[in-house]
Amino acid sequence: MPRLGDRSSHPLLRVPVYANFAGMSPLSAPVRAAIDGAIATLEAQGAAAGWGLLSARDALRERAARLVGVRPDEIGLVPNTTTGVRAIAFGLRWRPGARVIGFEGEFPANVTPWQQAAAMSGGSVTMLPLRPWFDAVDEGLAALERALAQGGVLAVAVSAVQFSSGLRMPLARMAEVCHRHGALLAVDAIQACGVVPIDCQAEGIDALACGGHKWLGGAMGIGFVAIREHAMAQLEPRLAGWTSHEDAASFLLAGPGHLRYDRAIRRRADFVEDGGSAIALVPGLVAAIDILLELGVPAIFDHVQGWIDAAEAQLCECGFTSLRAREPSARSGILGVVPPAGVDVVALHQALERRGVACAIPDGVLRFAPHWSNHTDEIPELHAVVDTETRALRVPT
Repeated sequence: MPRLGDRSSHPLLRVPVYANFAGMSPLSAPVRAAIDGAIATLEAQGAAAGWGLLSARDALRERAARLVGVRPDEIGLVPNTTTGVRAIAFGLRWRPGARVIGFEGEFPANVTPWQQAAAMSGGSVTMLPLRPWFDAVDEGLAALERALAQGGVLAVAVSAVQFSSGLRMPLARMAEVCHRHGALLAVDAIQACGVVPIDCQAEGIDALACGGHKWLGGAMGIGFVAIREHAMAQLEPRLAGWTSHEDAASFLLAGPGHLRYDRAIRRRADFVEDGGSAIALVPGLVAAIDILLELGVPAIFDHVQGWIDAAEAQLCECGFTSLRAREPSARSGILGVVPPAGVDVVALHQALERRGVACAIPDGVLRFAPHWSNHTDEIPELHAVVDTETRALRVPT
């Protein structure tokens, strides 16, 4: 079984310091084996295997439910975060003048669907600045309360963790404010699930969307939504497909007379499962979440903080400015830093990648995102490479 700080489950990974789990997780051996097994079954059995593999979706719903603190019947499977957010956004009971509140600086996957849904119904999206949340949570909550008090807000859409800075939002306190004003809290959790503990029931999260290819450790093309029963009662399953119906496949299995177009659309989270899906990827995400559940997300979080603590100290010695929250409760699996003056972040990123340090530069922030398989033994190499390349690229100012 995989262990914290042990990358032997990634035997094919050739990058010496892989710190880009916020971008994409390299597949671990158990995940690849599960996907390979599904592909082999499809190769051997064709359509017969397809029907059998559909049962793996039940296993994935159960694992996802355990991971985020909901019931399995409150989980629906989607190909990515955007699809999940879109189903929630278009499911709101929009009316002219209705609003959703979002935040400036969010990843577009948690903005565009809300904008499109609002535009089609005469509603609007009010964007609040994120800056107050960095400075003082109470200030951010007060700004949110003022915006909600203006009325007409259906939902507040927020990422559990901001994708460039790594700021972890106070979801439980945000939920209290939202519910006080009759609004749902809808969360993009792709930068949190798998590395930051998430509990929808305990934190008051009404709906959540998460792709599987980052901190969850699955392949791109499979993820999930969690829509709690009380929230589903406030949504209309507008973005539905043929497999969103009750007894959707009966006309394919039960003989003549079952082809109908008037079957009810399921009023559960799995209405989002609206057509053919990447069934070969489902067992892979089951295997990936099994690793997370076995290791325990709280233990993973603590392990990652140790790596980030060490990396942050070394990077600050090299002249970088850390964007990491001072308050531990606002920290995540992401360490965002700003290079010293005179260092081009694009050129630095390219140099680090060439030297075997996998990271990213979202919105110009140099982002490091380690996971359970990283070890602090990597930090000296990280420091040496960053220091050398920063010195080489620095332009006098």
